[in-house]
Amino acid sequence: MTSADRVFLELRDAIVSGRLAAGSRHSIYRLAEELDVSRTPAREAVLRLADLGLVVVEKNRGVVVVGVSPQDVLDVFELRVLLEVPAAARAAREATPELAERLRVGLDAMRAAADVGDEQAFTEHDRALHGFVAAASGNVRLEEEIRRLRGSIQARGVSTIDTSRSIHAVAEEHAPLVDAIARGDASAAARAMLEHLLHTAELLARQVGGGAEPDAGWPDRVRVLVGVE
Repeated sequence: MTSADRVFLELRDAIVSGRLAAGSRHSIYRLAEELDVSRTPAREAVLRLADLGLVVVEKNRGVVVVGVSPQDVLDVFELRVLLEVPAAARAAREATPELAERLRVGLDAMRAAADVGDEQAFTEHDRALHGFVAAASGNVRLEEEIRRLRGSIQARGVSTIDTSRSIHAVAEEHAPLVDAIARGDASAAARAMLEHLLHTAELLARQVGGGAEPDAGWPDRVRVLVGVE
């Protein structure tokens, strides 16, 4: 791990936890000094945080913490829904025995990781399963954008595992999706992906908001956007 990686993780965790409060202003020089690094890795880490929307760099005025808000989470997941729900439907319409087997193996791997409590392996298998669905579209740019959006949530350091639901519950949310694609049922695949993403978004937004209920009308608005009831 490089110095910039370490600084990025420490600052990200401080922002997510609230130790660096939203709206607070900091100089890169002071952050570097507090984290015992030179200004170069500190600046690199800050620019990465800015790319994620967690801070804003103001010329000659330092760095302002934006933080992670419930709306931020919902906005990212709205984009994921718009891309991944149609991708799931397309994967079902064009499903091959090879894809169905790949998804079943992926789900089994998620379950096995859950059984031994290996969250890191579980997350990798989860990422791979969503990647298989996206790749089935044959659209490389779509696949890359879904990967980027998923990474933007993970980079924020928030997760529902063992905070809002068990690792086993997350695995089982993927079962209807895998079954629908394997059957070639595009409508069921779209619904399964939609419900999984809406549920995850709701839990993450509530977690980031300190337990407060997220925007109650958001799920219905998103359903209208993708035309899935």
